[in-house]
Amino acid sequence: MQVKDMTIEELKLLIQETVAETIQSLMLDPDEGKQIKPEVKQQLLDSLQRTQSGERGIPAEEVAKNLGLSW
Repeated sequence: MQVKDMTIEELKLLIQETVAETIQSLMLDPDEGKQIKPEVKQQLLDSLQRTQSGERGIPAEEVAKNLGLSW
């Protein structure tokens, strides 16, 4: 069936289904089911612990400067 042969309601339904499928595909986690390396997991846990204890990270301005970005 071609679009020119569709009723307005059929076209609306097709568009709705297409939008719903697109949104659903964008919301999928591409890393789902993958394993995190133990050293990366430990780095994340260490970072979380430092943050929870009040330690501050690198200011965003400094990160931007190091990357050659203007903030």
